Amino acid sequence: MAVDYTVIVVYLAGMLAMGWWGMRRAKSKSEFLVAGRRLGPAMYSGTMAAIVLGGASTIGGVGLGYQYGLSGAWMVFTIGLGILALSVFFSARIARLKVYTVSEMLDLRYGGRAGVISGIVMWSYTLMLAVTSTIAYATIFDVLFDLPRTLAIVIGGAIVVAYSTLGGMWSITLTDMVQFVVKTIGVLLLLLPIAIVKAGGFSGMEAKLPTSYFDPLGIGGETIFTYVLIYTFGMLIGQDIWQRVFTARSDRVARLGGTVAGTYCLVYALAGAVIGTAAKVLYPHLGSADDAFATIVKDELPVGVRGLVLAAALAAVMSTSSGALIACATVANNDIWSRLRGAAERSADGAASDTAHDEVKGNRLFILIMGVGVIGTAIALNDVVEALTVAYNLLVGGLLVPILGGLLWKRGTAQGALASVVVGGLAVIGLMAGYGVLANQPVYYGLLSSLVAYVAVSLATRPTDEAVLTVWRARLAGHSPELASEQVPAHQ
Repeated sequence: MAVDYTVIVVYLAGMLAMGWWGMRRAKSKSEFLVAGRRLGPAMYSGTMAAIVLGGASTIGGVGLGYQYGLSGAWMVFTIGLGILALSVFFSARIARLKVYTVSEMLDLRYGGRAGVISGIVMWSYTLMLAVTSTIAYATIFDVLFDLPRTLAIVIGGAIVVAYSTLGGMWSITLTDMVQFVVKTIGVLLLLLPIAIVKAGGFSGMEAKLPTSYFDPLGIGGETIFTYVLIYTFGMLIGQDIWQRVFTARSDRVARLGGTVAGTYCLVYALAGAVIGTAAKVLYPHLGSADDAFATIVKDELPVGVRGLVLAAALAAVMSTSSGALIACATVANNDIWSRLRGAAERSADGAASDTAHDEVKGNRLFILIMGVGVIGTAIALNDVVEALTVAYNLLVGGLLVPILGGLLWKRGTAQGALASVVVGGLAVIGLMAGYGVLANQPVYYGLLSSLVAYVAVSLATRPTDEAVLTVWRARLAGHSPELASEQVPAHQ
């Protein structure tokens, strides 16, 4: 294992070195939070694919393939569909808004009255996403070094917190590009073909497994529908995803680069399911489906290659963890703390000032604080699936309707958006308490109640001020915040 250990240690050291290099570039709020909005197609595609394909997509995707066969690809497949939908239909408009958070977009669209509550919901989602990614370190470091769970979480989490705190989005972008390359080589080019060959090829797998393992819908129609609701729609509105859209150099980069990333996710989904199916042939009686990835890597891959593939799994976890961490800190600082403290003055169109250098220090401090909180929560929490389900249920049930409504329906109002967030969020929490966290009903009925509240209250209240909509349309068209403000009608 000495060679494998060397590969992993060199990889981790490289991540910290890139964090230090990124710190030298992050001199302004824009550079620290959204990489200066300067990413081109290649870097944008790689980092977008890296953040959405985390430990759940890699270890969990292989586990679903082990349990259900090829239809186990649906979870990651719906993530790819969400990125494609976001890129084709919404990313250009989102990139042109020149904001930093989803809540700032809601303020801009509805007139500055939707922020704190939506920020709390989004913060809860990003926190749980960061926690679940951090928990996954325990699995990987257990295979690598046979470390206790708590120590594994602390080591993995500390590395991510360190490079994220140092350089913000620049560090995360650089490390994500390396992680994207490592994942592509480790999972798609090495583990996938080796697993297929070891399992006797597709003919060997078909001969040893039930036909249900090769049924594209074998996982069940209701499960697929739930994946679409949670993951496809979740990709459309998550702060971690939007913050990557904000890094694009232009709306064209956001659209085309995101389309490439979404297509890559579809390929990755199928690869994970095939690897899991091969693992079922090789190890038919594993205690847990989630052990499939680690088992096939540990027992079937040669020295050196095994280290690279484990580095790929580590890369998958780190990319999602770092993206969720900076999103969590950005929301906590810009949408919650600064509003409650009342010290951060915002311009009339809802966009934050980008001139104060000390804002970099403030955001860096919040990443450090949130990172410590994430590590502590991950140590205390055991069930990854439940935490992730709570996160996505809150996100979709509470924020999907007011966000998409704001982008698509002119008649939506601030009161309707606020009612939608509150009713949808409370409905999801109450239904999870009644039906259970893993039940499908909370997200179904929570989303429906959010929609009803949004439409009913919006129609019952006065339309959004035309001055607000004028600024909104100007920003959607790509005008600068200053120019958009100048377009407010004089009588307003």
